[in-house]
Amino acid sequence: MSNDPTWIERYLAHAQFEKRLAARTVALYAEDLKRLQVLAAQAGVDVEHVHTHHVRRWMADMHSAGRTPRGIALIVSGWRGFYTWLGREGVISSNPMAGLRAPKSPKPLPKALNVDDAVQLSDYRHAAQDPWLQARDVAMVELLYSSGLRVAELTGLDIQASAQALGWIDMDSAEAHVLGKGSKRRSVPVGQQAMQALNAWLAVRRDGLPPDAKDQVALFIGMRGTRLSSQAIWQRLRQRGLQAGMTTPIHPHMLRHSFASHVLQSSGDLRAVQELLGHANISTTQVYTRLDYQHLAKAYDAAHPRARRKTP
Repeated sequence: MSNDPTWIERYLAHAQFEKRLAARTVALYAEDLKRLQVLAAQAGVDVEHVHTHHVRRWMADMHSAGRTPRGIALIVSGWRGFYTWLGREGVISSNPMAGLRAPKSPKPLPKALNVDDAVQLSDYRHAAQDPWLQARDVAMVELLYSSGLRVAELTGLDIQASAQALGWIDMDSAEAHVLGKGSKRRSVPVGQQAMQALNAWLAVRRDGLPPDAKDQVALFIGMRGTRLSSQAIWQRLRQRGLQAGMTTPIHPHMLRHSFASHVLQSSGDLRAVQELLGHANISTTQVYTRLDYQHLAKAYDAAHPRARRKTP
């Protein structure tokens, strides 16, 4: 088919009026397709005559120029939609985007506290806070950091074992028994500080509860005697982090990441960390080796006389 310089304009009109995409999205498509038009002109072809080898080279050029994998993926997504539409319109017989994948973005490292910040968060006490709430929140923080629990595992804990319990704390053996992802049960040790915090919480847990809540089996409850939700725990930890002077927002999974990172830094035993976290695959746990390497790299930069130091 002969060249028609309005194919891009027609596609953008289709996106705006038929697909009813947001104006911002259409503007981004227009920017990406203008880039495509320029690249095609530089290669001496019309946009409807672009081949897969052209696109593959342009992707490599963008990557070499420093564009992020996510940025390339967004551009390629816009091009793919355009060529899919050209195929439906009968303009092209083969899609140059078929089989092409943008470079994978590296998985972001989980955010973890350093040891000093984790201890500061655990040790923090607010003189004016309700002692009942403080005892509960301290126990939650200590248990999350001590045993690397997921927030859903924390909310599922009962005060004692039963046939209905999703999880519980064995106070005699200092172990947490939890039901993790995939309905897989595991047992993890509970540290001394966490055990002390749990004992302090259990000593006051029933105080001031409504009469109908005295037999509530949940370990962590609100002031009405009902089991705390994951959202409530997120809110309590965020508030506690702000009060403790943390420079980054605190959330339950950050304490799980901190637990894993600090155990790995101390032991170097990746398989043990995998079992403690309840990961089905070791590859999921290996992300913490990158955190561990960052820790070692910082120690090297700070201590080695030949390390490259950044000037302030």
